Amino acid sequence: MTLARREFLHVLALATAAGMGLTSRAANAAVEYDLAPMGNLSLLHFTDCHAQLLPVHYREPSYNIGLGEAFGRPPHIVGQHLLDYFGLSPATAQAHALTSLDFETAASKYGKLGGFAHLATLIKRLRAERPHSLLLDGGDTWQGSATALWTQGRDMIQACRLLGVDMMTGHWEFTYGMDRVREIINNELAPIEFLAQNVYLTEDAAFNDRPAFDEGTGLVFKPYSLRMVNTVAVAVIGQAFPYTALANPRYLIDEWSFGIREERVQASVEAARAEGAEVVVLLSHNGMDVDLKLASRVSGIDVILGGHTHDGVPVPSIINNNGGQTLVVNSGSNGKFLSVLDLDIRAGRVQDYQFRLLPVFANLLTPDPEMASLIEAVRLPYKDRLNEVLATTDTLLYRRGNFSGTFDQIIVDALRDVQGADIALSPGFRWGTTLLPGNPITMEQLMDQTAITYAKSTLAEMTGADIHALLEDIADNLFNPDPYYQMGGDMVRVGGLSYTIDPSAPMGRRISELQFKNKPLDPNRHYRVAGWASVRPQPDESPDIWQVVGDYLRDRKHIGHVAVNMPHVKGVTNNPGWIRQ
Repeated sequence: MTLARREFLHVLALATAAGMGLTSRAANAAVEYDLAPMGNLSLLHFTDCHAQLLPVHYREPSYNIGLGEAFGRPPHIVGQHLLDYFGLSPATAQAHALTSLDFETAASKYGKLGGFAHLATLIKRLRAERPHSLLLDGGDTWQGSATALWTQGRDMIQACRLLGVDMMTGHWEFTYGMDRVREIINNELAPIEFLAQNVYLTEDAAFNDRPAFDEGTGLVFKPYSLRMVNTVAVAVIGQAFPYTALANPRYLIDEWSFGIREERVQASVEAARAEGAEVVVLLSHNGMDVDLKLASRVSGIDVILGGHTHDGVPVPSIINNNGGQTLVVNSGSNGKFLSVLDLDIRAGRVQDYQFRLLPVFANLLTPDPEMASLIEAVRLPYKDRLNEVLATTDTLLYRRGNFSGTFDQIIVDALRDVQGADIALSPGFRWGTTLLPGNPITMEQLMDQTAITYAKSTLAEMTGADIHALLEDIADNLFNPDPYYQMGGDMVRVGGLSYTIDPSAPMGRRISELQFKNKPLDPNRHYRVAGWASVRPQPDESPDIWQVVGDYLRDRKHIGHVAVNMPHVKGVTNNPGWIRQ
């Protein structure tokens, strides 16, 4: 999406107040793909595509609550608040791409977004005008679809190589396990470079001489790449998701240690500058709030291209630090957007920039024949499995949002029904495509919500006190006032249990009024709790979540109204990260 004049003036006013030395150039506000280049270096960025090779519907959140310093600041503005903040018109293609407003009508009008064949067409067009460009992938690329899971990421690796990706970092990529990740990087990924300066061998792994990019330091992956692009020395530093070993199964990556490692980010910047880098880019999978804090504390980064939290933000955030300013860009998810950042580099520094967040409307971009052929070929062996119709739906099915969505509700309902549980818990994953009313629910669309390498369903006894403590812990991961203690997901989805949450309350006091069957949850009673995606190893005989939900859907054949089990949320009436449905 190109910067409209109103957006430009808004950003310029904020930048002037902060003493910013850069300027931005305005462009037409329409969805326009023939864009004149500017400057002598261009960065093209997509992130969190979650293995979606075909165009999709993906509903943006109605709830993305920001507290404290994050209140009213991107990315914590949704719906009309977002349009007002950036000066965008409602009932437009841009409004549909960026918000959940009038989603069903807008989706029917504007069609699907993304798809690698359409993205390839756009990228080829832009790169023909910008031979001085790099295409950067922010990660969460090899996971999120049935074919990615069944091929262990091979379909996405082939597609990204054909797309012309230069460099990437990772998160869900690591859930294929260390051996598979090493195999990909050593044998399948080239010429794409995998970068991550914040992943090190554990002490035990280093002692046992386990493989690493730098055996002396224990650095597992190449930390950064220095390229000459149009006579400009460009350093791209990789920043993998820092909490992978906590948010995902430790046993899959037990030789590797992750972290934000702010001081090592600074060291990587200084090392790249010492090698002659004129512009430094952090290709990050931190999440936007973490990137904003990091940008204020680390000097020498010109641009952070961020991911993980799926935030599509039409204007870069401009952050002051001891070394000057850093532009923080976030490019959405599911292949919906491509960021185009043109930079004018003179005298060894960024003098000017031009930014667009381009929505990839499939109806407006002819699919690239070569990419379309590849996609057809990688899908062909799985066609019958993908196309199995499990049920139909009369209601919009979606996931994204701080609390719950209709497809989340189907998952927890299925867990309770099939597993015979009192309560069901489902992770607050932000990936998962959207289905419009009247659509069939196919196995492919179910896999879009569930395709992970540790998908076993679980059934356990938990006391009411244990459940309360678990909800408090997850709430702190989402609403801790310090971004460095946030993991970037959404609140666990709950079936069979109601509760109240106060996001602004201190840790351990956010969750109250827990009720089971309209009675207070007994802290001493044991409840049967179903779930999935446990970070602990599970028995092979346990059914995968897609088996559980698939059986549930086949049995019902038709999904009518879905009543979402939303908690009562305190203190959000005037929060621009919250809109009523």
